[in-house]
Amino acid sequence: MDTASTGAYDDVRPAPRALATEAVHAGRDDLARQGLHAPPIDLSTTYPSYDSRGEAARIDAFAAEGADPVGPPVYGRLGNPTVARFETALARLEGTESAVAFASGMAALSAVLLARSATGLRHVVAVRPLYGCSDHLLTAGLLGTEVTWTDPAGITDALRPDTGLVMVESPANPTLAELDLRAVAHACGSVPLLADNTFATPVLQRPAEQGARLVLHSATKYLGGHGDVLAGVVACDEELAGRLRQIRFATGGVLHPLAGYLLLRGLSTLPVRVRAASANAAELARRLSADPRVARVRYPRLGGAMIAFEVHGDPHEVISRVRLVTPAVSLGSVDTLIQHPASISHRIVAAGDRQDAGVSDKLLRLSVGLEDVEDLWADLDRALGQQVRTPVPLGRAVG
Repeated sequence: MDTASTGAYDDVRPAPRALATEAVHAGRDDLARQGLHAPPIDLSTTYPSYDSRGEAARIDAFAAEGADPVGPPVYGRLGNPTVARFETALARLEGTESAVAFASGMAALSAVLLARSATGLRHVVAVRPLYGCSDHLLTAGLLGTEVTWTDPAGITDALRPDTGLVMVESPANPTLAELDLRAVAHACGSVPLLADNTFATPVLQRPAEQGARLVLHSATKYLGGHGDVLAGVVACDEELAGRLRQIRFATGGVLHPLAGYLLLRGLSTLPVRVRAASANAAELARRLSADPRVARVRYPRLGGAMIAFEVHGDPHEVISRVRLVTPAVSLGSVDTLIQHPASISHRIVAAGDRQDAGVSDKLLRLSVGLEDVEDLWADLDRALGQQVRTPVPLGRAVG
């Protein structure tokens, strides 16, 4: 039997290992003793049980604390063995006790907000910029939450007795602004800090080590890494994970087993992909910074595979002229993607709020992939077009 659904990972938990090793082996530690090499995909929605008393006891335990049911699986909305493997692996990579996977990154964030609201803590303190849909979810109060936007220095003053969460993203989408997560966590006091770690991944930073109690990923991006899976995940302590499992069970935002399988497979190459794409991005950022057609380049001190840059000319023309680079939303795939945040990912954010957060109408966001850097630069160079020369005023000598 696939032991991923039984809590049996506890008796095969290895000694601490390097991240590259964990990426390959976490979530798979029990396979060899089962005579398996590749993780199985369990597509069952329900599971037979002749012990209804025992099944009732497991469901009661889940209802009380949201703990993973010990023993055979019960029902797909309660948990899935293949998805559990991915959750185990991601928790190991982020250095947390647990992780809970969802059907998308927004489903994961919604579950966190619902879990906090259910305890009467409906107020959220947040720092812009965030991913546009995260910003909209908070601003619109669609889940009954109320948000106070502030800069990092104002977090402590913004806290209220009903504050249930502080949310930040670093590096931020799309400006790549970076925060001192340790200082932010200190400012939160006893209020849980949620850090969106989608851009950095655990390869570049582990927010839980800096005081974040919840680490959010749009797993659609780097964790999957191939543009073929939609998913979200929250890495956190077991107490919060229990609440998130209960919300997932009640609302149905479950991750499909095939997606769980693809994510686990994606994690095995995550360190290699992130480091190779980051090397490409650093070189492209260097060239863009020296290009007179580019007004400003933002590249994180942390590194990574994302670049934000503003052009002197029309950013829409740049989008229209790329041929190797794909003009598309999303990021973190093996191929390079470019998009205009003010038109797409952050269009749903009010124009004034976008501008205040540094998301200008000239800004382009580049998710750098694994292509040869010279081919990427040739495409960007062509897309940027000819340099616009400033006309010389009449009567002035031309040197």
